Amino acid sequence: MQQARTTCPYCGVGCGVTADIEGGRITDVEGDGDHPANHGRLCVKGAALAETLGDHGRLTRPRVDGVEVDWDTALDAVASRLQATRASAGDHAVAAYLSGQLLTEDYYVANKLFKGFLGTPHLDTNSRLCMASSVAAYKRSLGADAVPCSYEDLEEAELVVLVGSNLAWNHPVLYQRLRTAKSRNPLMRVVVIDPRVTDSCEIADLYLGLRPGTDARLFTGLLAWMADKGRLDDVYLVQHTAGLDEALAAAREDDVSISAIAADCDVDAERLETFFYWFASQLHVVTLYSQGINQSSSGTDKCQAIINCHLAGGKIGLPGAGPFSITGQPNAMGGREVGGLANQLAAHMDYDSVGAPDRVTRFWATEHLTPSLPEAPGHKAVALFEAIERGEIQALWVMATNPAVSLPDANRVRAALEKCPLVIVSECMADTDLLPYADIVLPASSWSEKDGTVTNSERRISRQRGMLPPPGEARHDWWIVCEAARRLGFGEAFDYSHPGDIFAEHARLSGFENAPGVPGSEARLFDISALAELDRAGYDALAPIQWPVTAASPRGTARLFEDGRFATADGRARLLPVRPRGPEQALSAERPLRLNTGRVRDQWHTMTRTARAPRLMNHRAEPFIEITPEDAAAFGVGDQQLAKLTGAGGEYSARVRLTKGQRRGEAFVPMHWTDRFSGAARTGSLLAAHLDPISGQPESKHGAVSLAPLAVGWEATLLIAPGESGEAGDFEGRDDGAYWARIPLAHCQRWQLAGGEPGDQRDWLAWARHWLPTAPTLWSDDPAGGRLRAAGLEGGRLRWWLMVAPPAELPGLAWLDARFAEDALEGDARRRLLAGCDAGEADVGPLVCSCHQVGQTTIVEAIRAGDASVEALGARLACGTQCGSCIPELKSLLEEHASDTVDAGADTDSQTPDANTQEESGHARSEQAKTPVRVA
Repeated sequence: MQQARTTCPYCGVGCGVTADIEGGRITDVEGDGDHPANHGRLCVKGAALAETLGDHGRLTRPRVDGVEVDWDTALDAVASRLQATRASAGDHAVAAYLSGQLLTEDYYVANKLFKGFLGTPHLDTNSRLCMASSVAAYKRSLGADAVPCSYEDLEEAELVVLVGSNLAWNHPVLYQRLRTAKSRNPLMRVVVIDPRVTDSCEIADLYLGLRPGTDARLFTGLLAWMADKGRLDDVYLVQHTAGLDEALAAAREDDVSISAIAADCDVDAERLETFFYWFASQLHVVTLYSQGINQSSSGTDKCQAIINCHLAGGKIGLPGAGPFSITGQPNAMGGREVGGLANQLAAHMDYDSVGAPDRVTRFWATEHLTPSLPEAPGHKAVALFEAIERGEIQALWVMATNPAVSLPDANRVRAALEKCPLVIVSECMADTDLLPYADIVLPASSWSEKDGTVTNSERRISRQRGMLPPPGEARHDWWIVCEAARRLGFGEAFDYSHPGDIFAEHARLSGFENAPGVPGSEARLFDISALAELDRAGYDALAPIQWPVTAASPRGTARLFEDGRFATADGRARLLPVRPRGPEQALSAERPLRLNTGRVRDQWHTMTRTARAPRLMNHRAEPFIEITPEDAAAFGVGDQQLAKLTGAGGEYSARVRLTKGQRRGEAFVPMHWTDRFSGAARTGSLLAAHLDPISGQPESKHGAVSLAPLAVGWEATLLIAPGESGEAGDFEGRDDGAYWARIPLAHCQRWQLAGGEPGDQRDWLAWARHWLPTAPTLWSDDPAGGRLRAAGLEGGRLRWWLMVAPPAELPGLAWLDARFAEDALEGDARRRLLAGCDAGEADVGPLVCSCHQVGQTTIVEAIRAGDASVEALGARLACGTQCGSCIPELKSLLEEHASDTVDAGADTDSQTPDANTQEESGHARSEQAKTPVRVA
């Protein structure tokens, strides 16, 4: 067995991973104890990485116009069609849309090809959707796209403010580091500012459930309060900043009394003043913020309002202090380093940086080739697809992302893709929502195969190492781009034989004419020139390191701006005026609910990777709509009932989940489900394309929707065996109703179905004969009650199992799922098939701990048996002992069931919550139970 060290491909924490390789496959992964980002921890997604691998469902051959071809044919088609577009419509008719899933080396060559040699500025990235507002605020205030903090600052802080970030679910390992630090330092305080009571509130000393969109009002109010109370750091402001007077004047255009700010933000005035006092009184404050701040039509100003408060109090450049933007993707920062945004060139140079276009041109020039860089920035993500719709852009190359799902007004995006004359897609998976629009499909390598570097949220560059060969004819993205460049006539500038060659050039460019006071040069903070001379062995062995990495700091730089000098022309940071604005997507009588979107704990992006690990599908198996019980009653929907949201561009159908942690008049939906997993659960169809005017980031957190019951006459659950190739395949009968969702299990596919009109009767046996792979073998039918259970066997093997009834009546599906793996069902297993469970098997209930597959019912029974702490539950059941992501839910169950008792002789079945309440009872929290009280 071999071991290899690499980096997790999920969130921006950038955890180190140790992989065991045996027999040409990865058999296990663990957290790398030596990696400074995670010190051996992994969340459940990272721990399940080995389960997501395999050749099934992968793209393995290029396709041109729907026909599989060899690589020479595909690449010749790419080059000839791009050249034809340029010849007929000009260089600016070509565009690229990239992804934070790419490695830095992939990003670098793509940016070099499109901006440097194809001469088009229209190259942007899906990082525009998550981090662009933070980038813009850092640049205009600090002078560079430079996160000033390190993860260690969370552990050294006296106060940590989480705003617009459900850290417990979205960055679980970082949350566990914070949780551990707080347990070790009883003086540390944590404040959570979020419209929703999330699992991150578990460690909060104070919770502010503000009205969505009022973050800037809260922080401009904080700035004015600090000034009024004499809590500004006057010495720091004079020596290291500019713009305080203008920023304060803008803040004071609104009423800055505590009562007025509290009213605007809809929070308790006493709690608000407590937060202001804590922030102003402590020097070592970290404000950690993410998509809840960025994804707004005024996201840049919201980020700026936070930065203003840190600068005004001198809370930056110190251990445990700073405004800390935490990225969503594994290489969002690496992509920005090499020019992945439309307003960038490369190496943190912009179009308006002094001498930058000429500098990059000279650096990229070869003996026979001179780049022709564009003169001005290109279209940002949403505008790029609008340009396609108008016909201005006629050729688009998409790499490692799914804009048919992720962009707002997604149906309009799909229409634009449909009319685009040339769509090239580099993709690793064979079935994504984007591929039907592709004229040329290029099979790319994926995690465990890709070889290069990524940069995490604390500026730490880590190696993502290739450990397995790509399946079939899949190739690395950097190789694909370079081969296309060669056919386009630019081979001399793309003569790389290894990603280490690309990294070395990237490092050299970062230091090229990058020195203060040298004529013709420009001092830039991003500089990794000390790594430019790494040989192949040095690159392969590169240890995690934070930039800048220069001759003066060869071991990297943990914290920026410690000397109070910033990356601006005069070395001073800027406080800028912020005037709070509400969301552009306005509520109305037609759409009265404020929509919030976000991630769930066990899923990633559009589930192309995480859905390959069945245990990651169990925590939240279906798309859902989370609302309060009061709103549910007002709109006529019930817990676990199907309902429909209607928004700016379409509809969203999902199952209702009731929670008291949601604000009245608001709804939350997850962002992950696509047309591969549900019939109508794309959040992009609910959102209008309103953008921040500075960053171009869409307003994805502030939709406006209506809610109504999804009236159906029946609900059914179908388990069906995979096809001959092991693929999930399409179940053609999925569209024979109003709702469907597909849920991969270990040995079969689960389909949740619903349709018909109330009172409808259906001949389900005839339906099964028509849609399913073999005729019914066993069945139990109750036509009067609209119930049926049936199964189809072929050669003794279970091919499908069907229950027509609400999913609340489902047995635990683990026993049934295992039956699909058996060669033949005989005896008791066959007799128990319609019951769906073994005679002695207990239903574990909805999954809480994904690492150890521990369900809610099992946990509740252990609590009733006397396990009164998370530690006791862990000792008995192992839940909460691995990644820790489920600990907040375990605490909620302990709070809810602490007073329960069980008679020694009682029938344990009578103590199990009925199926209709199991899914929610562990997750719905009372405001009192989960909202931390004010600490004096």
